[in-house]
Amino acid sequence: METYEIQGYTPDEMSTGERTGTAKLKWVVIVDKALSPGQAVNAAVCVSAATAPAVAGLLGPGGPDATGQAHAGLPWAGCSILAATADELAAIRQQALERQLLAADMPAAAQATRVYDDYLRELAKTDPADLDLLAVSLIGPRNRVAKLVRRLELLP
Repeated sequence: METYEIQGYTPDEMSTGERTGTAKLKWVVIVDKALSPGQAVNAAVCVSAATAPAVAGLLGPGGPDATGQAHAGLPWAGCSILAATADELAAIRQQALERQLLAADMPAAAQATRVYDDYLRELAKTDPADLDLLAVSLIGPRNRVAKLVRRLELLP
């Protein structure tokens, strides 16, 4: 299995007081535009959950509200949610892997099964060309990610 490790952020590189466009990495989540809103949200959240722990410093520090109640840290460098056709999604995932970007994907089998081990068994017997991707999370050097997704629109 090809996976690529992305050098995350050191504490000194986490510029939480600057615009997101100044960050060295770009993070996007691309969702199949044919999905229902519920399926799209589920797919985007799942691939995001797979991405965040894989990249050091991706989440900023949490903070308290006016009453002192704590709130979890969020992606300080931003994350755009984009829409693509199923064919575009598969092509972008493949191009991302060829460019050694981190690509966390969610095949349709993940939403079709209710037991994780069943999903893994289904995945193990599925050819990569037949994955039927619902979403892909990409992160890597800003210019390489931007080049792959520049023609995509934000998910409505």
